[in-house]
Amino acid sequence: MWLDGEKVGEVKWGLVGEHNMHNGLMAIAAARHVGVVPADAANALGSFINARRRLELRGEANGVTVYDDFAHHPTAILATLAALRGKVGGTARIIAVLEPRSNTMKMGLCKDDLAPSLGRADEVFLLQPPHIPWQVAEVAEACVQPAHWSGDVDALADMVVKTAQPGDHILVMSNGGFGGIHQKLLDGLAKKAQAEAEE
Repeated sequence: MWLDGEKVGEVKWGLVGEHNMHNGLMAIAAARHVGVVPADAANALGSFINARRRLELRGEANGVTVYDDFAHHPTAILATLAALRGKVGGTARIIAVLEPRSNTMKMGLCKDDLAPSLGRADEVFLLQPPHIPWQVAEVAEACVQPAHWSGDVDALADMVVKTAQPGDHILVMSNGGFGGIHQKLLDGLAKKAQAEAEE
């Protein structure tokens, strides 16, 4: 961290993304305003615990990392994928798994913006919720990368597990529980690793 051309501190934390960076800088600026030395404020940020469901690491199995995020509209999806891309680098594969669960999403008000917002993912998996007036297949067709969909959480999890390879990063996005898909993915990936080891 630099102030008036001089290095005054370094922030070491697990948060990623431009939004978190701005929040951290504003916290340091506010602390400085009330007399806290910027280096002390930067060190204090290292112990900050982020809100749950914001690029929250849910686990790793078979060399695949599974994250959870509350992103539930195109702007948040785009920002979350950009943050994860910044964290894992340009060559690591990101698999986006999305449940359009919010009322706005269910009504289809954002559906035309979904495919572009998913652009930083290397592969996309979409859940088709029951009783909504639009089809996620339309979004899958509009994606530039491979995109798949299912109306069943278990089937969707199986599809993701079959695709995922060691080194991949799976980002699950929903404003709900997504039918427990995080654990289904981790369990499926662990079984896949065991089956591969036995071959």
